[in-house]
Amino acid sequence: MLKIIRSVYDKAVAHAKREAPLEACGYFAGNDGAVTEIYKLTNTDRSGEHYAMDPSEQFAALKSARGKGLSLIAGYHSHPASPARPSVEDIHLAYDPNLLYVIVSLAEKEPVTKVFEIRNGDVTPVALEVIDDNIQNTGKT
Repeated sequence: MLKIIRSVYDKAVAHAKREAPLEACGYFAGNDGAVTEIYKLTNTDRSGEHYAMDPSEQFAALKSARGKGLSLIAGYHSHPASPARPSVEDIHLAYDPNLLYVIVSLAEKEPVTKVFEIRNGDVTPVALEVIDDNIQNTGKT
């Protein structure tokens, strides 16, 4: 399961809406499977059908997260006009098996967000829970 605090979730959805009709992209960071930080990156492809993250921004996000004692937990991107499921290209470009992959779809009236683990071309859905900002994940269930 991936837990995302409400303010970060709302920022990701707002980022997707703001960038539409282009795909938005970025990283989620946190600890113990709980996302508490968002890093909105530039889609250097400037496309509504695919994205590429700016390498210098990727490095800066990683450095910032580590400086805050956080780990990158997931990469996210939007699908402005298609469902929240990985495309063939998304699966092919899922290079990091340690990251989860979050897709924010704007194809429906309301945004739909889904999470996936993608390893060696295999796609596994992961449960998503949006939690209140004041709830801290202690690693206990």
